[in-house]
Amino acid sequence: MRLQWSHSVIRVRSLELMVAFYRDVLDFQISDRGPLGPNGPEIVFMSGSSTDHHQIAFAVTRGEEDASSLEHMAFRVDSIAQVRTMFERVTKDDRVQGAAPVTHGNAISVYFSDPEKNGIEVFCDTPFSVQQPQIQSWDPGLSDAEILAAVEAGFRNDPGFMPMSEYRAQMAQTFGENDA
Repeated sequence: MRLQWSHSVIRVRSLELMVAFYRDVLDFQISDRGPLGPNGPEIVFMSGSSTDHHQIAFAVTRGEEDASSLEHMAFRVDSIAQVRTMFERVTKDDRVQGAAPVTHGNAISVYFSDPEKNGIEVFCDTPFSVQQPQIQSWDPGLSDAEILAAVEAGFRNDPGFMPMSEYRAQMAQTFGENDA
């Protein structure tokens, strides 16, 4: 299984300051934003490319006492089977803390922490785009086809649900990637 670096989620104190910096200095664009849960703090997803829903995200969850701003680092794999394999591996390792199978509609993931409580996400993309943030669980005991069908059924009526190819075409327009 080959892990490919994907994105980081950073806990911040000043959301608008960080969004403006990444927009103005690195030319990132906001791809989504919203509350983490019904009464949760806001999270903003940003990217510099149409190929990634987000390359960085900022959540207003950093307290004055927090030494680290890292929420989690994420690694992409090629298939649901590889995510399932990682889930099975980390649930058998006593150094791993809090393994959880999670889907955001656009990804099927397993979240867990390393021995020093650094958050890790291993995920594969789905063929769907869903407005973020979203979170549901998925059943590692199902087949790949059953998992994908359950994800589609769970998100199909949500705002912004569309084929990923359509979402990427829209974002290519936003980033001017279609301009010759």
